[in-house]
Amino acid sequence: MKNLKIIIILIFLAIGSINLSAHCEIPCGIYEDSVRINLIREHITTIEKSMNQIKKLENGDRVEYNQLVRWIMNKEDHALKLQNIVTQYFMTQRIKPGTENYDKKLSTLHKLLVYSMKGKQTTDLKNIKMLRSLTDQFEALYLKKK
Repeated sequence: MKNLKIIIILIFLAIGSINLSAHCEIPCGIYEDSVRINLIREHITTIEKSMNQIKKLENGDRVEYNQLVRWIMNKEDHALKLQNIVTQYFMTQRIKPGTENYDKKLSTLHKLLVYSMKGKQTTDLKNIKMLRSLTDQFEALYLKKK
């Protein structure tokens, strides 16, 4: 009976390992690439809103430093989350050397990181425009959309 249990467990392990892919560091199969791209867009929009609120607070009659710091921290946090998706999800787990458009994908992701960093350093909305454009470019390359 004990041997039968071991054999059944081994069969389940063998069957389960057939469908494993290198999708995440522990292949869970629950993440969707398009969702990650949409999360990047959401972070960009949040960074943009933070920039606008910072400008508004800076130009007010009386600077509300607590609110100003909170919006700055929010901008930093969402830029960091965007960078994490780019590096941890796409660059580490999804973009594989030798695949189609590897260099273009990698270059576009690197530019996303650079403009995200610039978004942390400034309130220049040109960086938001570039982040959106680069996200569109990466989505077209990665998901093969036109």
